Amino acid sequence: MNTGAWDKQHSSMAIQMVRKGIAVGFPIMLGYLPIAITYGVLAKQAGMTITELTLMSVMVFAGASQFMGANMIAVGAGAVEIIVATFVLNFRHFVMSLSFMNRLRDIGLKWKLPLSLGLTDETFAVSSLHKKEAKMEKGAYFYTALILIAYTAWIIGSFLGGVLGEIIPEQLSQSMGIALYAMFIGLLVPSVKKEWRVGLVALIAMLINLICSQFMSEGWAIVFGTVLGGLSGVFLLKGEE
Repeated sequence: MNTGAWDKQHSSMAIQMVRKGIAVGFPIMLGYLPIAITYGVLAKQAGMTITELTLMSVMVFAGASQFMGANMIAVGAGAVEIIVATFVLNFRHFVMSLSFMNRLRDIGLKWKLPLSLGLTDETFAVSSLHKKEAKMEKGAYFYTALILIAYTAWIIGSFLGGVLGEIIPEQLSQSMGIALYAMFIGLLVPSVKKEWRVGLVALIAMLINLICSQFMSEGWAIVFGTVLGGLSGVFLLKGEE
């Protein structure tokens, strides 16, 4: 009798944590859907099949990298170029994962490994605001629900975007290419407002990309622009907190 009551209490706590995780992750889902649909349209325009662009969302789950990957595919970049560029762009995930793992030190390794695969800028930011759940009973269910609702929304949005890319007029789908640049500008502007040297780093990366594209493929030009531009930030932003 006591064992049954104990199991019921734990089951109720797990359900409560799942519901809380879904509620917290719902705004992320609403934000991901339109962006994922745009990615799907652009990836379809770049020549990817619906299966390929959806599988990219399943296995990569990184918006900026997928936008960049679709753009690199469109310009004929090779697999190695795309992999290297994605690795550089997503290098910040190492730092985020270390911080996330440190917060989940009271949660078992069997939960930590799959949860780390679902980290994005948004899920990391939201989970950082909910630190107490990591120390609560069944807290892993909260982070699982938070990540899964974001992950599911991204995959569904990508698939819908791929379908939409097949039926909307070509002129309209091509005009959506501006979304790639608008997204990166939207990410850059707030940082530039806080520190003008961030804008200088972006300008250096752009110039390196422009110069390199004159004597190498556009894919490798993007890689070198990203790497060397990022390295310039080490010196330009030296001393920043």
